[in-house]
Amino acid sequence: MDDIVITRDRDDVDMEDDEIDRLKKSASKRKGRGLARSEVLRGDFEEIEGDTRPGGPQKSIEGWIIFVTNVHIEATENDIFDKFSEFGDIKNLHANLDRRTGYLKGYVCIEYEQYSEAQAAVEQMNNEDFLGQALKVDWAFVRPGKKSSAKRKERRRGRSPSPDSD
Repeated sequence: MDDIVITRDRDDVDMEDDEIDRLKKSASKRKGRGLARSEVLRGDFEEIEGDTRPGGPQKSIEGWIIFVTNVHIEATENDIFDKFSEFGDIKNLHANLDRRTGYLKGYVCIEYEQYSEAQAAVEQMNNEDFLGQALKVDWAFVRPGKKSSAKRKERRRGRSPSPDSD
């Protein structure tokens, strides 16, 4: 049997030696969560055009999404849809089911087209009794507001900020 010998000419590689060395060094520095400090995450990212509220809820691509938790496991999508459609037209309702039991997992995402409809649902349905459980309703996407440096320092130390630090 003939032995097959594979050879590679130096001309096959388009990179220079110093470029290869630079790539090897940068690859060896990334350990664990090192990607978070890479150039990929430092760039400018596009923002969704339209309605933004600094320090408040943010619009998704298609509408305003609220997150409802503490939903009774035996609730159906129709029950939830009927309850939340009082506030406006629901564009999308997503209720995850447990594969093993077939019951609701306890949370639902509801999307409204109008901010006013979603806001009314958040304000009126939070802590509202639904099938014997108090619902918790909040915005799914919230842009963090600017915090004062005193609040940040207190959180870093593990204490809650004092009321007069605003």
